[in-house]
Amino acid sequence: MRLATRMKITYGMVFIIPILLMVITFWGMGRLELKTLRQKYDMENAGMEVLVNPFEVLGKMSSSIVEELQTTADQAPEQLGDTAYLDRMDERLSEYSSFLVARRDGVTYYSGQDETVTSIVESMGIQETDGGYIVGEDPFYLKQITFYFDDGSRGTIQIFTPVLSVVKQVEKTIFRSLLSALLILLLVGALAFLWLYQSIVQPLEKLKRAAVNIKEGNLDFNVITDTEDEIGEVCTAFEEMRIKLKDQIELSMQYEKDNKELISNISHDLKTPITAIKGYVEGIRDGVADTPEKMDKYIRTIYNKATDMDKLIDELFLFSKLDSNSLNYSFAKLNLKDYFEDCVDEISLDLESRGITLAYYNHVPEDTIIIADPEQLKRVINNIVGNSVKYMAADRPGHIGIFIKDEPEFVQIEIQDNGKGIAKKELPHIFERCYRTDASRNSSKGGSGLGLSIAKKIIEEHGGKIWANSVEDEGTTMSFVLRKYKECVTYE
Repeated sequence: MRLATRMKITYGMVFIIPILLMVITFWGMGRLELKTLRQKYDMENAGMEVLVNPFEVLGKMSSSIVEELQTTADQAPEQLGDTAYLDRMDERLSEYSSFLVARRDGVTYYSGQDETVTSIVESMGIQETDGGYIVGEDPFYLKQITFYFDDGSRGTIQIFTPVLSVVKQVEKTIFRSLLSALLILLLVGALAFLWLYQSIVQPLEKLKRAAVNIKEGNLDFNVITDTEDEIGEVCTAFEEMRIKLKDQIELSMQYEKDNKELISNISHDLKTPITAIKGYVEGIRDGVADTPEKMDKYIRTIYNKATDMDKLIDELFLFSKLDSNSLNYSFAKLNLKDYFEDCVDEISLDLESRGITLAYYNHVPEDTIIIADPEQLKRVINNIVGNSVKYMAADRPGHIGIFIKDEPEFVQIEIQDNGKGIAKKELPHIFERCYRTDASRNSSKGGSGLGLSIAKKIIEEHGGKIWANSVEDEGTTMSFVLRKYKECVTYE
């Protein structure tokens, strides 16, 4: 949910929902209060207006008693002179904090209160007028009924109700309503705050903790949130940044580790021929090579070791340029058939001197063109063939096959050998720099371990890919693909 939508909902929760809840609550409480008032003050026909207007309560209370007295006054006025009857009616009125006063020709002949209250009533100077109105300094609400006895004398029945008793009841109703409204506002406000806290403050707290972790160098945490608003997007972006930063640091650490390993490996590989050169030079200096044959052997060995060192340094220099993307390629259009025939002619001479047979099969059309750097592509082929020669099996004649296969958009070159093969667990790592399948670096095979990683980098820079398949004790197949060159045809 978007943050703007969430804020709108919060606005609704804080303003609209409380109003609806208060309306519902006030209606429900009003119905209960009205029922209570009807029972307490004998107001059968009272409406909701009595809840906020004390005078409405005063006007409608004791309605059944008033109706009964009015009926008696109309039909049997002499009964209103009966003290026992008036006592019963006054007792009923007392339940509503009211009392009854009866007069005959202006003279009080019955009072439902003690003499003190009666004297107060007498001192009010009440006009004998039918209806309801307020009288007295300590206000009473007065209802009066006028009638005539059988002898023609004028009688009045007055019902007095203390105004304060009703006002207090209405005040209680209003107080409970206001208290309910306050509780609703507090409850809804708390729910809205909790909702906003969970959706805004908590993710921000998580982001703060994440920033502290990053500052302290700890990237093993997550900033995952299930919200889909702007803050959730920030958390997602922060999480992606953390993952990327962690990957970059791990890559940097791995790169540093690889560099240290490379330096260690190169140092070892350089030290081996240097040690041999020093040994043979010392042999010459000490006169150990005391015959022309020994001297020739020593010098030839020194030359070969120096050549190995030169190749190793060249590979290291090339790898450093490839690794820093500073190698300048000289791409050109190459006829695939002519180029590979030249390469095979050059390779076959060396393989023949080593007793290794070479087979070459080209299955692509003679006019197939590729875009490549001829020198670097030749380096790839030489590195793969050199690896095959290096790990040839000693118990059978060596054989290498070069196959060029035609595909719709590219050509696939396969270089197969019948050497020792590569273990399945080691196959995914052979293109890593300085990786060797030999268990010991004291292998007599030599080399920097950079050949295949250099080949992989060059092929990828040509827009192709390289991979290997191998079976132990049977041989290995190195494959790589290069895109064909196609002339763009324009129509005018």
